[in-house]
Amino acid sequence: MTNTSVSVRDLSLNFGAVNVLKNLNLDIGDGEFLVLLGSSGCGKSTLLNCIAGLLDISEGQIIIKDKNVTWLEPKDRGIGMVFQSYALYPQMTVEKNLSFGLRVAKVAKDEIARRIARAAEILQIQPLLQRKPAELSGGQRQRVAIGRALVRDVDVFLFDEPLSNLDAKLRAELRVEIKLLHRTLKNTMIYVTHDQIEALTLADRIAIMKGGEIQQLDDPTVIYNRPKNLFVAGFIGSPSMNFLEGEVRGQGAELAFVTNDVSFSLLGYAASEPLSPGRKVVLGVRPEHIKVNEDIPAGAEVHHAVVAIEEPMGADNLLWLTHAGNRMSVRVGGARRFAPGTPVKLAFDLSMASLFDAATELRI
Repeated sequence: MTNTSVSVRDLSLNFGAVNVLKNLNLDIGDGEFLVLLGSSGCGKSTLLNCIAGLLDISEGQIIIKDKNVTWLEPKDRGIGMVFQSYALYPQMTVEKNLSFGLRVAKVAKDEIARRIARAAEILQIQPLLQRKPAELSGGQRQRVAIGRALVRDVDVFLFDEPLSNLDAKLRAELRVEIKLLHRTLKNTMIYVTHDQIEALTLADRIAIMKGGEIQQLDDPTVIYNRPKNLFVAGFIGSPSMNFLEGEVRGQGAELAFVTNDVSFSLLGYAASEPLSPGRKVVLGVRPEHIKVNEDIPAGAEVHHAVVAIEEPMGADNLLWLTHAGNRMSVRVGGARRFAPGTPVKLAFDLSMASLFDAATELRI
């Protein structure tokens, strides 16, 4: 990130005595695709609406392209917004929907035609221009909604859960199209979703939110492999990271994590601070970082578990196991089948694991 496109500075939003957003600071680079990710009520859409000017903030500033827009109307902020609901005018054709805002702003007719032609070409909706919204599929309507933002020819695009009303297949298709759109336009895009797959596949960086605060802001790979705290670790990943509660024991080459009297060597774990014996911790391991039976590398520390259930998922299978009194999930190849009750051997790749302090819930 060389230049900042959108800057949120010390932003707070209160509804009466309720603090919805709490002293947020966020810089978004020029041309960056930033995803605001979190569960319902975390404040992600509220933050987007503050940037858009649809909500008046209680404290702080919003800077867009070096201009303080904190108290400007949405139309004066240089943004285009795409909503969850398509918000198309049903009585107008696609072409009229695309041109409506430009006509209101008294943009020249030839310029309107140029912008519509460009948006229609990018979004591949040229054959739809004379249709009305009722004649379009959900995916086509959302393309038109994106086109309506696109014709404004602005620097920053805001997306508020634009794919949540679509079925799974259409979501996957439009996700690819939005990614290609960003690559083509190279505009700054801020995208709100509760869907972690959308976040991981679309984002240059993800801001994971909880309770009106940003828990972690980083690129998808770092967030997935090195979550900052227990909340982020549990929120990202499907199925969720396996969590084992226990404590640190031993020192040096004997340093280990112990849960229910079962010991895991911590020699392969790169801790950010010294680990003292007796410290209460939570070990997190993702399903794909646990090897089963013949996949176990030579010399690895071997553990034993029993298969509780198997979930075939096509390309791979998910095994739910009982190990040391803990229930955990393991991902294996789709060609391998395990009946309930089957005993298996396990090896944990602790170089890819996460260790959290039990009290602070922060990564160690």
